[in-house]
Amino acid sequence: MDPTTPHAARLGALTRRRLLQLSGTAALAAAAGVLPVRVAQAGRTAHGLSVFGDLKHPADFPHFTYVNPNAPKGGRFVYAVPNWVLNQDPDTFDTLNTLVLRGSAPPRSEIIYDSLMVRGLDEADALYGLVAETVEVSDDGNTYTYTLRPDARFHDGTRLTAEDAAFSYRILKEKGHPTLSEGLRELVSVEAIDAGILELVFSGKQSLSAPLDAAAYPILPKAYWEGRDFEASTLEPPLGSGPYRIGRFEAGRFIDYERVEDYWAKDLPVNVGRFNFGTIRIEFYRERQAAFEAFKKGEIDFRQEFTSKTWATEYTFPALAAGRVIKREVPSEAIPSIQGTFFNMRRPKFADIRVREALGIPFDFEWTNKNLFYGIYERQTSFFQKSPFAATGPIPPEEAALIEPFRADLPAATFGEPVSPPVSDGSGRDRAMLRRAGELLQEAGYRREGNQLVGADGAPLTVEILTESSIWERVLGPYVQNLTAIGVTATIRVVDASQYQARTNDFDFDMTIRAFSMGATPIESLDAFFHSRLAARAGSYNLSGIAHPAIDALIERAGRATSREDLMVTVRALDRVLRALHVWIPNWYSSVHRIAHWDKLGWPEAKPAYGFPVETTWWIDADKAAALAKG
Repeated sequence: MDPTTPHAARLGALTRRRLLQLSGTAALAAAAGVLPVRVAQAGRTAHGLSVFGDLKHPADFPHFTYVNPNAPKGGRFVYAVPNWVLNQDPDTFDTLNTLVLRGSAPPRSEIIYDSLMVRGLDEADALYGLVAETVEVSDDGNTYTYTLRPDARFHDGTRLTAEDAAFSYRILKEKGHPTLSEGLRELVSVEAIDAGILELVFSGKQSLSAPLDAAAYPILPKAYWEGRDFEASTLEPPLGSGPYRIGRFEAGRFIDYERVEDYWAKDLPVNVGRFNFGTIRIEFYRERQAAFEAFKKGEIDFRQEFTSKTWATEYTFPALAAGRVIKREVPSEAIPSIQGTFFNMRRPKFADIRVREALGIPFDFEWTNKNLFYGIYERQTSFFQKSPFAATGPIPPEEAALIEPFRADLPAATFGEPVSPPVSDGSGRDRAMLRRAGELLQEAGYRREGNQLVGADGAPLTVEILTESSIWERVLGPYVQNLTAIGVTATIRVVDASQYQARTNDFDFDMTIRAFSMGATPIESLDAFFHSRLAARAGSYNLSGIAHPAIDALIERAGRATSREDLMVTVRALDRVLRALHVWIPNWYSSVHRIAHWDKLGWPEAKPAYGFPVETTWWIDADKAAALAKG
């Protein structure tokens, strides 16, 4: 299988490690100029927010540039999702509450909620008012006062007020999914001044993007949730206010999101040309091949292909040859993309960096790409692949200065060319590479006993790779064979979707493969994926359990960047540190979306630079659909 998509205990004593962390943070703060945290709109009232610069769209803009404002409404769009967030699962679901850690929710269930503001996908870091008509930012960038639109409504017709918004922020901070609650950690006060005025106050320690991210949080109806257990798994459709409501569903099989015809915000500039399908149906399949067969039969309208073998050899069915199905490639977004096999460094056997480096060497990407992927992928090297935040070349002085305070605690390789995986001879069993892996394991204290490597305690070195799909066995099989050749007892463990989510939430694995995408301005994302504070928090995206003072300090500096260029320098330095620590085995990536769809869909001329929102910007073309129905 190919890319799946585009998701620490504090030290109480003043130890040497803590002293290094404090001194390094101070050095980075000095380099940053110790400027206050603020956005470009600080000190004035605005119709939108951005981190580093002026907004692209004025207050009276008619619609986003990447929509068709005249797109027809109606029809049914059926697909299996290519990506998901929070506790969502593409294979099944047992709850309709996507805002907590418990349970598996259906993807796109966030679409039933409105938020104060929404992101413009043709800008790297901008939001525009939805429920909020305007926002006033204090001079110090810590207080955000939102004026809410008086006509905002929940689906039952009741008014959406500032008290609902205040309730939402409080409960999401206290009980929400870790990704949501962590994003509000520096939110210190929430107050509904009156029904139409909401005030959010941050501590002053927040990152540049934290208040903007908070502005996109879902707003929940206070009256509905009072008396209900917010953290419970439930199949009762929650009350929302967004462009869709939950319609028919069968848990684990399908769910319909029905367009709200009298949606209060349908004519706002941020919504013109969006949310065109009358019904969005998501189908759930346990196996990719079953989903593909359903697409070939016309049971699925749209498919994003992530399996290279299928893309290269199986798009030969009659409907495609007849032009009834369209197959094409669409350039992907220049946003940070992560896909790799993550080590669980909470387990002692992965504590030694030499062990982690050694276990990465036997994966022969060159052979895999040629023989299994039909040569359509490139090797992932960076944690910020496909974006300008990826480190390249010899380390420049400005990046070196940021990590110099931590030299004693970092591998020497951090200060040279960014660490990249080795390139094999393409044979599938590069002897020189396997020999190097064995040498590193020997240096780490392992010795050969028969066909196994054992440690100083006499225990064999074993690794289990956890996955939720049997298709990974085809890709990982040769890697497991190479590990076996050097004496590592390696196995692939395939579990069902629910068990996989539970085990990864609890960090109950040796190694696991995951793919994530970050925002175009990765500030809060850095914290979510790499900060030591989340290394022990169940459900966090810090899969490897990374906890390093240099990483924490760089993340904190990124949150106070003075410009986009300054942020790029900091994140590139962070990339160098992460890569040198060998916390993962980089996988592969593609620079395009490989899609196929039945020829009844319409789409805007311009694709946004920072997203591929098919279900919210495409539409059913009635003439094409009629022609397709005639055969």
